[in-house]
Amino acid sequence: MRRKVVIVALLALVFTISSSVFAQPNPGETAHVVQRGENLFRISLKYGVTMASIAQRNGITNYNLIFSGQTLYIPAGGVVVPTSTPRPGTTAVPATQVPSTGTYTVKRGDTLGSIARQFGTTIQALATLNKISNPNLIYAGQVLQVSGTAPVPQPTAAPGATAVPPGSTPSVPVAGGFELGGHVFSFSYPAQMRGAGMTWAKTQIRWDGSAPPSVAQSAIDAARSKGFKILLSIVGSPSQANQSAYIQRFASFLGGIAALNPDGIEVWNEPNIEREWPAGSISGSSYTQMLSAAYSAIKSANPNVLVISGAPAPTGFFGGRCANGGCDDDIFLRQMAQAGAANSMDCVGIHYNEGILSPSRTSGDPRGNSGHYTRYYQGMVNLYTSIFPGKPLCFTEIGYLSPEGLGPLPNGFSWAANVTAQDQAVWLAEAVTLAKNSRRVRLFIVWNVDSTTYAADPQAGYALIRPNNTCNACVTLGAAMGVK
Repeated sequence: MRRKVVIVALLALVFTISSSVFAQPNPGETAHVVQRGENLFRISLKYGVTMASIAQRNGITNYNLIFSGQTLYIPAGGVVVPTSTPRPGTTAVPATQVPSTGTYTVKRGDTLGSIARQFGTTIQALATLNKISNPNLIYAGQVLQVSGTAPVPQPTAAPGATAVPPGSTPSVPVAGGFELGGHVFSFSYPAQMRGAGMTWAKTQIRWDGSAPPSVAQSAIDAARSKGFKILLSIVGSPSQANQSAYIQRFASFLGGIAALNPDGIEVWNEPNIEREWPAGSISGSSYTQMLSAAYSAIKSANPNVLVISGAPAPTGFFGGRCANGGCDDDIFLRQMAQAGAANSMDCVGIHYNEGILSPSRTSGDPRGNSGHYTRYYQGMVNLYTSIFPGKPLCFTEIGYLSPEGLGPLPNGFSWAANVTAQDQAVWLAEAVTLAKNSRRVRLFIVWNVDSTTYAADPQAGYALIRPNNTCNACVTLGAAMGVK
């Protein structure tokens, strides 16, 4: 016991000494003294800034390690102001003149955090760009690639649609307010989901063409027995999806499910790619024929069911156009809008699952095509809102992939190699906060809660329940949702 007290005291001393480096407040900053029971996420919510900006300003490398009585300086508006005095042998870069790309040679005494502050970027961005697995391990003489920030090009609005100007927040009616949920497989963690502030559960049903609507009853009952609303994502046969006779049968099936009184139905899944729609006939107008028939059948059976359009796969693979094997979601959504899809849904389905930066970031993705809207949470929200300005958004999948505790990622997913479970927890909570405050988002379904599959499709890497059975994201999400 005595040894534990000594260790805690030494850690507190180390933090006191290290924080003295940052002890001079910058203009506009707020000094916050950490209170007993506080964590970095709750402090970030209090001041309306990101955890990353507070950590960066105060030299914090472990978000979970702050102490009662510690003084933190809160950057004004979440922007870290670079120090005015450069290190010996270096030149300070003013905040308004951050270079977009370049290199930096590590000097004795540098940390990744101090370099990130100097160049107006983040520790995670530098670590990802330079393939650094341990952000605390850099050395003098090491040459790092650095990148600053640059605005993300805004998408062009479809004819007749209202574009969203950069930085604006259009007023979108969000009936029912904002709600949080998670995609479940085993449904074995209802307590953790409630602790995260979740009130919805989602599951997917793939109709074989012969099963009756009662095939959905067990999923509805499971959710209700645990006190959750249920969203059913329903998919049928990809090879028949464009056939008129099949569309009518599928719509009738959905009407039968609606009569069982689920809370929401997502009509199909990622219909813009050939995995889920017949190659050669993929288009937003083709999908809208199905959506229209499904909407009429669902609402006739039960007008209280929330109808969500099938979220397209977010992609720039097809170069902003449609090809035999699929369409970029941008053009696919514009085709839907032109075909009148807004009249056949309550909410626009949206997926976002390729992020490797904080959702507050709008630039600086270290991968190729870093200006593409799919790289950024806000890029996705702005695009989808601009195409359907009168409809709220429903995230039916949103998640961050982390291989931590699971081993190397399979081919095709290596872009997430440096994302930690802590990143996942922090970024999900930040995304929830942004979504709640935006008044654009009706439903936010985290992909996923409890998958254990880690193969060609590394679903377990997205799971909130990590391999050691912990759920850090449940804590951060609960804080974002105001769970007491």
